Amino acid sequence: MARAAVRYLAEVLPRDTARLRFRRMGPSDLDAMARLLGDPDVMHYYPAPKTREEAAAWIAWNERNYSEHGYGLWIIETHTGAFIGDCGLTWQDVNGFHRLEVGYHVVPEWQGRGIATEAAAACRDLVAEELDVRELIAIIHPENRASERVATKIGMQRVEDDRTAGRSRRIVLSMTV
Repeated sequence: MARAAVRYLAEVLPRDTARLRFRRMGPSDLDAMARLLGDPDVMHYYPAPKTREEAAAWIAWNERNYSEHGYGLWIIETHTGAFIGDCGLTWQDVNGFHRLEVGYHVVPEWQGRGIATEAAAACRDLVAEELDVRELIAIIHPENRASERVATKIGMQRVEDDRTAGRSRRIVLSMTV
């Protein structure tokens, strides 16, 4: 347990991949995040696209996650700095349990190229190598086959439905790390 406590004091980042690098999200990313989270295609399986104000709240939530845990959702970009989306780790309540989730959003022009899988795999590896966590999950809308494929490609399998009160049904995929 001491290992996890030490990790909360310093931020960790996934290693760069062949095509991607990760960096902390901040207020200067508002325009890009508002475009990403406001895009109806990206947010198809959410109740609605997010407003600019909701995108600002998303950034603030991740800044709190960095402070509290040392990780959150990070900006993913090419090695030359082109914005691709976000991907990272957040704690979620699922059926009454607090569990670590890998999440990802990719701008439409980069979808279908394995980017989400590459980013999610880097986050999985970070959990396995650096964090004192034994399970990683993905929470997915039951009709979002593309997101489910990403989760299975990084080694997850479907384990249950999340029926947390007040939410629509979501599927949960999990893996031991």
